[in-house]
Amino acid sequence: MLSFPIFRNLLLRQALRRISIIGMKRTLREQIEDFYLPRQLVDAILEVGEIPQESEEVEVGVGFIDIADYTFLSKFLTPKENQEVLNGLYTAFNGVLRKHGGYLNKIEGDSLMFHFGGLIDPVVRKTADPDEIRLYMAKELFFTCVEMQRVSLRFNSADDRFLEDYHNETDRQALSRAFAIMERLRSDDAVANPLSAMFQIRIRVGANLGEVTIGNFGPDGARQWDVIGMPVIDAKRMESTAPVGGLRISQAYYEILNSHGFLEEYRNRFCREARALGSRYGTITWDELFSVRQVRLREKGGAAYETCSIQVNPSLPEQMAEQVLALLAHGRFGAKRILSILKYYRGNRHVIEAIEEALAHQGVILRRSEAYEIMYPQRFSELLGRLDNDRQALEKELGQELSLFEIFTLLGRYQDTINHRTATGEDDLPFASYDRHVALARENLLRQYEEEKTAIAQRAYFHNVVFPLVFGSIFSAILEYQSGQEDLELLSG
Repeated sequence: MLSFPIFRNLLLRQALRRISIIGMKRTLREQIEDFYLPRQLVDAILEVGEIPQESEEVEVGVGFIDIADYTFLSKFLTPKENQEVLNGLYTAFNGVLRKHGGYLNKIEGDSLMFHFGGLIDPVVRKTADPDEIRLYMAKELFFTCVEMQRVSLRFNSADDRFLEDYHNETDRQALSRAFAIMERLRSDDAVANPLSAMFQIRIRVGANLGEVTIGNFGPDGARQWDVIGMPVIDAKRMESTAPVGGLRISQAYYEILNSHGFLEEYRNRFCREARALGSRYGTITWDELFSVRQVRLREKGGAAYETCSIQVNPSLPEQMAEQVLALLAHGRFGAKRILSILKYYRGNRHVIEAIEEALAHQGVILRRSEAYEIMYPQRFSELLGRLDNDRQALEKELGQELSLFEIFTLLGRYQDTINHRTATGEDDLPFASYDRHVALARENLLRQYEEEKTAIAQRAYFHNVVFPLVFGSIFSAILEYQSGQEDLELLSG
């Protein structure tokens, strides 16, 4: 039988062991909470003094970011490197948010959502004037989106000076690991040129301002502080249709920014920077910098949205021209990527002119007459007849009159014309008698059918013949150049 002192010591050791286990669990729980819970949200709730139980309807500014073509980019990296690059990039983005006071709402794969306003925004909590709050959110959201794009550009260069903006050691380590991967890829002779041509992290950014429901969403144990509502959905749609390397916002948000002079401030800064860089964007017009137009979403039944797309990179034309020249050295695969770039930027005068000049300087011969004949065969025949069927003379004449951008402009007009040709019907037919009404309806429907058949045939011809042949002519010209380069290498070898 145990003596009392021994029994007491045994109980004490067991109690200490239980306390130690409880302490270890509590320490681990605190580590988990610190690791996974958003610090900004925790700090905001602590300042409020309680967990908000009720949702509220408030105006917020919402932004979305998506990495363009990341599926393609990820092929250059191992799974571990993909994780390191994304962690570094999101660390950089979060640094911008902290600077402007935004809240990182969520990360989903290669996409990110953030917002301004609501309980977690200290500026909003301390401001009573709703107009002042709206102006604050509009300005900070816009310039945050712009800076996010600038960050992605700086991230590509893996410039060490970038780290000076990040004082937290954990952030610096995440960025340093990502930069080490970027630097290795850039310095590896076996992959450096293909990567400079193809591995460029570019993002789409979309933003909107509007009234949402903000609060706790989700089941017990998995709740999230989130915002829901049409302004959020519209912001996501702005992002999905945003230009790569640019920003798209709703027209209503554009009007708010414009009426308070923020866009004029931005334009002056953008043009100043472009001129300092010697970029073609130094002469960009207001309508080119801020393109206000309607966007239709096919997946939403052709729903139309009034939007404004905004250019952000002041040296985009020159960067795209450099990328095209790098791609020229990569055979048919590079030629296909160049074609993708031309198709994407065919409406951007500055980018297409920079690419055309670079290709011409390199010795790529683009045939304007081929493209013109594909689009306007009858006009082409008339022009050719006027020059006694001298195709070289016509090519020279068209080469002087039509730039590559003007060819693309004609192609766009062609497309707009055939897309707007729709059958016109008359639903409100006059009624005199049953037989007469049926006869008129039949006549009307058959006429509509014939009109629609013609319109469908014209659209099919454009999309299956005209458009592919115009770009096929450019593709052949690039292959011709590449073949000539290979012949030169064989001769010199």
